[in-house]
Amino acid sequence: MAIDASDYSDLEGGLVRMMNRLKEEGTATKDPEADAFLRENANAVFLGLLYDQRILAEVAFVGPLKLKQRLGHLDMKKIAKMDREKFAEIFTEKPAVHRFSNKMVDTTQEIAKKLTAEYAGDAANIWKEGTNAEVEKRVREFPGFGPLKARKLRMCLYYFGHRDLSEA
Repeated sequence: MAIDASDYSDLEGGLVRMMNRLKEEGTATKDPEADAFLRENANAVFLGLLYDQRILAEVAFVGPLKLKQRLGHLDMKKIAKMDREKFAEIFTEKPAVHRFSNKMVDTTQEIAKKLTAEYAGDAANIWKEGTNAEVEKRVREFPGFGPLKARKLRMCLYYFGHRDLSEA
């Protein structure tokens, strides 16, 4: 049975609110620049979903753009190699990328290292091939991504134009 990525009626919370706003108003995050970045950068979508923990989803998904603006890039290979303290300093500049900065600094760098080692530094390589179940399995191997986040990724990929896993 095919999964309809556009149907998220079984989910609730901030990400659902964002997807509803995207359908109705044309912006998910209320920030057109952040929305555009999410559409063009797979790593931004992946980190946005990671940051969607105990903060407003809109704030979480703007986080990757904040990082890009502060670093001048969102290159996972560079982030993986950065000195932890220097990265933490950039991450916590006001307004901080995430309210749980210490945890998210470490998790972001762990994800950057895994993306670099296993996916050439590009989250798109996680979902480029394979069925929805295979993609979810790969995603759950990353720190901070359990079964629910893995399911939500399908919706993020669909709405930000990266991949429709409905037929996969």
